[in-house]
Amino acid sequence: MLIGLTHMSTTKDNRIVQTYLFFNGNCEEAVDFYRKALGAEVEMMMRFKESPEPPPPGMVPPGYENKIMHTSFRIGQTTVMASDGCETTKPDNKGFSLSLAVDTEADADRYFNALAEGGQVKMPLSKTFWSPRFGMLDDRFGIGWMVSVVPEGQK
Repeated sequence: MLIGLTHMSTTKDNRIVQTYLFFNGNCEEAVDFYRKALGAEVEMMMRFKESPEPPPPGMVPPGYENKIMHTSFRIGQTTVMASDGCETTKPDNKGFSLSLAVDTEADADRYFNALAEGGQVKMPLSKTFWSPRFGMLDDRFGIGWMVSVVPEGQK
């Protein structure tokens, strides 16, 4: 009799957790910024006026017809989704940060500096006990970023 063994599932779990960002009117500008700063590749982009079904009356703010209803873009191996949403107030992007892991210190410097343009550095890039180069910032859209170099033994 075997005692203390943990049941291991034999079924594959295909769930995916992905980031969905709301920019409340600045989505297209933000995506363009990420294209330039990080080499993001847009997979699809749909404006509210292009929706196959019209939104319920009053749901979309006046003047949002040309705003982004939904977009998805890739940064490296990660898909990020975004929208202007249906709010016109500044989004409150508290309680999370996106973490960008890179292979070299030169890449960390390049991406960190690009993301910091017009934003606010919270912790400059420096050596830490977990990474040869790590830093934190809020970009110009208020999105928190942590940029780090993957240590040699973890690549």
